[in-house]
Amino acid sequence: MSDPLLELSQQGVSIWLDDISRERLRSGNLKELVDKKHVVGVTSNPTIFQKALEKGDAYDEQVRDLALGKTDVDQAVRFLMAYDIRWGCDVLRPTYDRTDGLDGRVSIEVDPRLAHDSDRTTAEAKSLWWLVDRPNALIKIPATQEGLPSITKSTAAGISVNVTLIFGLGRYDAVMDAYLTGLEQAKDAGIDLSTIRSVASFFVSRVDSEVDKRLDKIGSDDAKALRGKAAIANARLAYERYEKVIASDRWKALADAGANVQRPLWASTGVKDPTYDDTMYVVELVAPDTVNTMPEATLDAVADHGQIRGNTIAGTYDQSRKVLADLEALGIGYDDVIDVLEQEGVQKFEDSYAQLAESVQHQLDATGK
Repeated sequence: MSDPLLELSQQGVSIWLDDISRERLRSGNLKELVDKKHVVGVTSNPTIFQKALEKGDAYDEQVRDLALGKTDVDQAVRFLMAYDIRWGCDVLRPTYDRTDGLDGRVSIEVDPRLAHDSDRTTAEAKSLWWLVDRPNALIKIPATQEGLPSITKSTAAGISVNVTLIFGLGRYDAVMDAYLTGLEQAKDAGIDLSTIRSVASFFVSRVDSEVDKRLDKIGSDDAKALRGKAAIANARLAYERYEKVIASDRWKALADAGANVQRPLWASTGVKDPTYDDTMYVVELVAPDTVNTMPEATLDAVADHGQIRGNTIAGTYDQSRKVLADLEALGIGYDDVIDVLEQEGVQKFEDSYAQLAESVQHQLDATGK
């Protein structure tokens, strides 16, 4: 029998699960996915935690203890998330050890309400790093303009960072520069660069959702022909930017000092349009030194019927540029699409965090009575 997930791994794609919950951890499901479905990492976000907290009784005991300790809601949210992340890190620790720190990573996100405050984001990143206290954790920092200095400062402090909410190529260039600057500062401070890891989470499906909506409004044959093409083209061009950076003299000097590359991570890879192949954001973005973090439904779809065709990014750059040029010719401005997606992305996580905090406060109040 074929094993598409194994084939994907053999192509240099690390398979991460875009989900975590206390129930998944205590049932042994995460370990089962590691053992049987080649999962080598986990990502989380406020939406994932908000949904997890509302299901079952897995968090009840810790919430009761936090209520008895008169813990305020923001701190309670941190403690609840950190507990799951530490547990996840421990489950993935053998993978971390086996891959010399490349994989076995579990991500926790800074409070998204701080996305436009550099200093507070940096302070929150340090606080979460201390709180989780696992070498295989990754601290997620949003790739807003204000997040860029936090990426540099956190990296310079020796913190491993997952840069999240990247949509556009220009911002991705700035993210890579922020990481390299952080490594250079860490090197000057005498920090062992080999201990620092990073991924840059480039969001995929949301690009098609926004672009397709605009194409549908145009409604022409040319517009219809471009549906479902923008996101993959955008991600492929991001990989081209990555290749240029790791070929640069600046990167080679850091690599000689023991630094690790900041791998591109394909996020938001669950297909939102049911007319599309449910594995397209996986099988069309296969290349070495990448990560694909998948919702469990996408993971199962790839395992069941994914067609892994080797490297599907190499040789596609001219074609990908043409897709973006054709969209511009139809009046769909790239920069405007990216601006909308970044604003919506931050807002969605802020809203989820607010719902998470409201749910925790409700449970604290109910338990404390």
